[in-house]
Order: sequence, then C-alpha cells, then structure tokens
Amino acid sequence: MDTRSFYYCSYSIGDEPYEDVAQVCRPYGSRILLIGGKKAMQAGFARLERQLKHSGLSIVAVETYGHDCTYGNILRLASLAQELKADMIFGMGGGKALDTAKGAAQRAGLPVFTFPTIAATCAATTALSVVYREDGSFESFYFFSRPPRHAFIDLSIIAQAPWKYLQAGMGDTIGKFFECHFSARGDKLTHSSALGREISNMCYAPLLEYGIEAKHDCENHRVSTALEQAVLANIVSTGLVSLSVLDQYNCAVAHSVYYGLVVLPGFEEKWLHGNVVAYGVLVQLLIDGDEAEARRLKAFMQELEMPTTLREMDVPVDRTVLQPVLTETVTGPDMEHIPYPITEDMVFDAMVKVEKL
Repeated sequence: MDTRSFYYCSYSIGDEPYEDVAQVCRPYGSRILLIGGKKAMQAGFARLERQLKHSGLSIVAVETYGHDCTYGNILRLASLAQELKADMIFGMGGGKALDTAKGAAQRAGLPVFTFPTIAATCAATTALSVVYREDGSFESFYFFSRPPRHAFIDLSIIAQAPWKYLQAGMGDTIGKFFECHFSARGDKLTHSSALGREISNMCYAPLLEYGIEAKHDCENHRVSTALEQAVLANIVSTGLVSLSVLDQYNCAVAHSVYYGLVVLPGFEEKWLHGNVVAYGVLVQLLIDGDEAEARRLKAFMQELEMPTTLREMDVPVDRTVLQPVLTETVTGPDMEHIPYPITEDMVFDAMVKVEKL
C-alpha cells in the first residue's frame, strides 16, 4: 500500500495571537520576508513589529504583493526571498495577499506563516493558491504539499475590518457545507474525505447559531465569542475541509454558478465571491428539489443582508443574457463530480425559482 502524508493547519486565535510568533517561528530561522497588502500591513504591521522586538527574529524586507496573485508576482517575490537569504515568509492580508505569499514560499522552498486581517476566505490555512492572469481573469489553482506552518488570527484586527468581508466569508463557508455533502453523495469515502465531510458540518451550524450576533459585533468593531465562532468557521473549518477531502468534494454547483456569473462584464468588480457562492447554494438546493432548505437558507441570508436573487445583483432573469452563464456553469470543473447530470435548462429553471422563492 502506498504511503500517504496528511498535513493539517495549526493556528493561534484571540486578540493578541502575535504573542505566539516568536515561540512558533524561531525554530525555522531568524530572517523574515513579509508580504502583504498595503491596508493590511497598516492594520497589522505595528502589532507584529512590537512582538518581534527582542525575539531574535527580524523582518529583512516588507513587500506589497501587487494587485493580484499572479505567477509573475509569485516568481518576483520568491526571487527576492532567495536574494535576501530569508529563512521564512510571512503573509499578511486577505486571500490574494496570502495566496501570493504561499506561492512565493513554495517556489523559494521556504516555510510560510499567515496573518489574516480579514475573514473572507480560508486562504490562511489551505494548501493552495488561486492564481490570476495579469488581466485579472482566473488562470489556475496552484497546489502545495502542505498548508502554512501556522496561522495567527488576530480578532481585534478582523473586528476593525469592514463587515462585508466577514459576510462574504460566511457565504463561501456556507457553500462548503452544502457542496461537500452534495458532491460526496452516494460515494464510499476514504477516511480523510469522510472526516472532511463531517467537519463541513462546522461550516454551517455555528454560523446559524452565531452569525447574526457576529454581524452586529463586527459592525460595531467588537471582539466577542460570536465573532470568534464565525471567524473559526470561515478560516479554520473551511480550511480543514479543503485539506481533508479529495479536491472533487470541495466544490459543486454553487461555485460553478459563481464562475458562470463572473463572465458577465463588470459583475466580478461589484460582488464579492462568497456572497455569490451563497446565492449559488440556493440554485443548487432548488436543482436538487430541496425547497424547504432553500427557504431556510434564504431567510438566514437576508438577515445577513446578502443578495438572494439575480435582480438584487442587477442581472436580468433573461435566458439570452444568461446563456453564457449557463454554459460556463454546466461545463466548469466544479461540475465534474456531482451525483447526477445537470443541464443548462435545470440551472436556468432553478434560477427562475430562486427569484420567486
């Protein structure tokens, strides 16, 4: 039997998690290349720098990642890390900044540590990067053998970020639960995939319990138990699912609907990924004939002030307008492993039903 290795994320979470940086990172060396977004580093750099004093660790350079996570930016920063003789890379910011840092560390052969400043994605804990072309269009997934060595999740920074990022993270996290169960339906799962599917329950149940309270706390920039539970769902639970299941169980109809809608001119610039994925879950549920769960989810999404219809996202429910969306949806890679064939007509009919739900 072949030997397989599994690596899971480790993390520190609270209002002073950077206190753990020296203890966690010192075994890997002393020289740090910090990569991040401009706003993110304005929010977190001073806190990190304060914890590094007298630690034996030093930041030898601070670099912004660029506008997108591209292979050009990854290669540029990997080369810089090697020139600087860095021992490790720190990534600070949102998904694109963290994905760039992870990619640069992979190319440079260095350990990477993440410092998320928003909770919109699980990039801080996953073993892949989403890579874009220079024009901003999606290029590929860049897979790694293991996730970052450690994530330092500072709730006091995330609480100061705009609520829309936590909201989008919740939408994407909800998608992880419904898509994982849907795509795995009827399959005899390996231990790791079965474990990930069960963990995906923690992507939805805690949000139903704490999500509305977390919304109010984030809007008021309050660190709270509810906020922590929402952040753990968005960053850690989703990351653990991604690391555990075969890739075919990570996404299904909801993400494919997202990738369909972003072919519409200007759509991606207006709507955050996670909110559109949550809408895609409604479409998936109605394709699957589960109107009761769709109604329950729609009511919850409305409490979170997420868009629940195409009209709210300024997209007409018109077959001609939606034709490229439907084609992209049913032919996308996320639809390659689902329990039954889904046609363009089925997707369009579900979209119409969502409008009337």
